[in-house]
Amino acid sequence: MTRRRRRSVLILVCGAVLAAALGLVLTAMRDTIVFFRSPTEVASQKVAPGTRFRLGGLVEAGSLKREADGHVEFAVTDTGSTVAVRYRGLLPDLFREGQGVVTEGVLQADGTFRADTVLAKHDETYMPREVADALKAQGRWQEGGAGGPVKPAEAKPAEVKPRQARADENRADESRADENRAGEDQPGSVPRTAVK
Repeated sequence: MTRRRRRSVLILVCGAVLAAALGLVLTAMRDTIVFFRSPTEVASQKVAPGTRFRLGGLVEAGSLKREADGHVEFAVTDTGSTVAVRYRGLLPDLFREGQGVVTEGVLQADGTFRADTVLAKHDETYMPREVADALKAQGRWQEGGAGGPVKPAEAKPAEVKPRQARADENRADESRADENRAGEDQPGSVPRTAVK
């Protein structure tokens, strides 16, 4: 075999091995890729029963129902359409009505979504990117302040200070207390209460 022929055979073998590896990777990933859909997309695209996907939107107010056997039912809406969700398990601590949620599961033949995973927002300003994009596409998103969806007027909960602000206040209080103690410990100092 000539040098040129050996090189051609080596390139062909490497190409075949690379193609086989790529095929195996794509086959394995096909089962793990899950697409995101909003309730409006589910309704308009007539998603086939048994299809696995992520459903995101807002938990509809008044839709949460807990059953004795551990099942939870709620509705996910993007203010255009609503999809009923059934889930068995513990909901995240931050799960609430009127808040953003992403569920992963399978659409049933009766149109309900059987979720096996429920993800809730992680702070007061977070909205999953896919949910925010879907709400923006429908014109139901407001920019600014909280950056949240347009909702009917609700009573505002008591304002909770962010963790960093509370930590800064605590440090300032400790610093003032240290200064007071330092002034009293020096010899010949007059206690502050005696000074007029």
